[in-house]
Amino acid sequence: MKIYRFSIVTLAFIMAMAMSIPAMADSYTDTIAIYKKSPAVHPFFDSAYGYAVFPIIGKGGFIVGGSYGKGQVYQGGKVTGETSLIKASIGFQAGGQAFSQIIFFEDKRAYD
Repeated sequence: MKIYRFSIVTLAFIMAMAMSIPAMADSYTDTIAIYKKSPAVHPFFDSAYGYAVFPIIGKGGFIVGGSYGKGQVYQGGKVTGETSLIKASIGFQAGGQAFSQIIFFEDKRAYD
């Protein structure tokens, strides 16, 4: 009989990612549409050289934590690549969450 042991950090991360799986349908298009509706964000779509969209970033931790998300990179409204976001943290923290993020690239240098 095998006994599996998970740290609280691993369990929190797995729970955060599991909560985000149903939202992955056509999440890139949906996420972009939501950001374009925001008056504060909409102007960046016209002025930015490109952008990266992360529909779901899962974050979890207990003392030690981590975040992970997959995204797509756009230039001229077309997908030009894929990217991922990985972050580790340490300090007072407990819990998990899932959120979306968009990063705008001001010029070609930032895009590259």
